[in-house]
Amino acid sequence: MSIKFKKIRGTRDIYGEEFEKLFFIFEKSREIFSKYGYDFILTPAFESKELFEKSTGETTDIVQKEMYVFEDLSGRKLALRPEGTPPVLRAILENNIEIPCKFAYFMNMFRYERPQKGRYREFFQLGAEAVGFKEPYIDLEVLLLAEDLLKNLGIKDYRFEINSVGCISDREKYSKYLRNILKDKINNFCENCKRRYERNPFRIIDCKIDKAKIREIKSLMDFLCDDCRRHHEILINLLEKENFKYVENPLIVRGLDYYTRTAFEIISDRLGAQDALGGGGRYDFLLKDMGGPDSPGIGFAFGVERLMLVMEDIKKKDKALIYVVYVTEKEKDEAIKWVRKIRENNLYADMEWDYRSLKSQMRKANNKGAKWVLIIGEEEIKREKVKLKNMETGEEILTDNPFKFFEK
Repeated sequence: MSIKFKKIRGTRDIYGEEFEKLFFIFEKSREIFSKYGYDFILTPAFESKELFEKSTGETTDIVQKEMYVFEDLSGRKLALRPEGTPPVLRAILENNIEIPCKFAYFMNMFRYERPQKGRYREFFQLGAEAVGFKEPYIDLEVLLLAEDLLKNLGIKDYRFEINSVGCISDREKYSKYLRNILKDKINNFCENCKRRYERNPFRIIDCKIDKAKIREIKSLMDFLCDDCRRHHEILINLLEKENFKYVENPLIVRGLDYYTRTAFEIISDRLGAQDALGGGGRYDFLLKDMGGPDSPGIGFAFGVERLMLVMEDIKKKDKALIYVVYVTEKEKDEAIKWVRKIRENNLYADMEWDYRSLKSQMRKANNKGAKWVLIIGEEEIKREKVKLKNMETGEEILTDNPFKFFEK
């Protein structure tokens, strides 16, 4: 057999146990988000290219190298959604949703990155956005929410790394400092850092290649204004009171231009080099930059594929499948009636719709993991009974009421 079509590199087919995990994460997260007062939102898979250029940042890797951009038949420049925050904020503004508000999402994203463990070109993100809250108490809630999600998904061995990236003025002062301190060293840095040095030196701190070369320089924390320093100190005090486990990491800046003040990542050493399960932070000026009110915000997102990698195997609910088999074509109509009757009683039932031999049907029942097989033949119909076979014990029972043997 020669397969004519194959999936595009960086994408994947999700089925079986992986689909069960994916759906489990969605169901569990919906339950947790509801407890915290978050409503779910779903935005279009593609938006105006400019939405991401102006909000995510023209110097970010996402915009410069990773967006899937195309032109539609009307000549509009569009982009497949690479992240969730700008579309959610666009939706809040366009639909005149009252602020403050809190939204959660579970959406597929698209980025042209080198496929590797836990990273695909089409992937899912689970995220939250809290808009219109100024004080650091919402920062605390968002961090508690993220931890609550991890605990309820049964994920262990992670840590929260937290930093403050200050305000725009703080970053301008820090960028000036970086230009001065690195001007004689930048030629020893990677090509990305060289470009960032010219356009946005603050992005150099986010470099995974040259991390070791910047450990001795001052951190952005040394350049925080009084308001940003106060915000961070209050948050740290709140975290201490809650006995929230975290580490302060001055190199956490996140890869998006809109972050202000609180920035954080959730790290798992079980992931290897790509060790971030997710992350987030504040974006106090983004809504205003998008033409909305001067309202702050904070959010986070988890990479769902990475959560799936570190999750324990989920315990499947025992569906107690009942497989209905029929001896000859003559009993097929009766078999169909039993399948429908079983399903109407909220039990799981299936059958072979194209007739196969009794031996073949029994083999199929075994392959599908059926707990019971309900057998219908000419003799059973005459006696108005069915034969039940327990596939675990091999016991066979002739009965006119099989439901008393089934476990829901």
